Amino acid sequence: RRQRQMCIRDRHTEETGMSFTVEGPKDAQITVELEEDAEYKVTIDGEEAGQMKTNLGGKLSFSADLSPDKAVCVEIEKL
Repeated sequence: RRQRQMCIRDRHTEETGMSFTVEGPKDAQITVELEEDAEYKVTIDGEEAGQMKTNLGGKLSFSADLSPDKAVCVEIEKL
C-alpha cells in the first residue's frame, strides 16, 4: 500500500513573501527558499508561528501540524 505524502497547493509568491496550502497525513518539516538573511513572520492557519530569519542561503524551515482530512494555510510575510 502506498503512503500518502505531504502536498503543497495554491502557492502564491510576491516580493513581500508567499502563501500556500499544505496537506498531509502527519506533521511536517517545511523548508522554503526566500531572500537570504531576511526576517519573516510565519502564520499557520491564522495563528502566528513567530518571526524567523533566513540563513545565508535564504532557507527558512518550520514545522506544521497536519492531519489527513484538512488543508492548512501558510502565510510568510517579510518584515
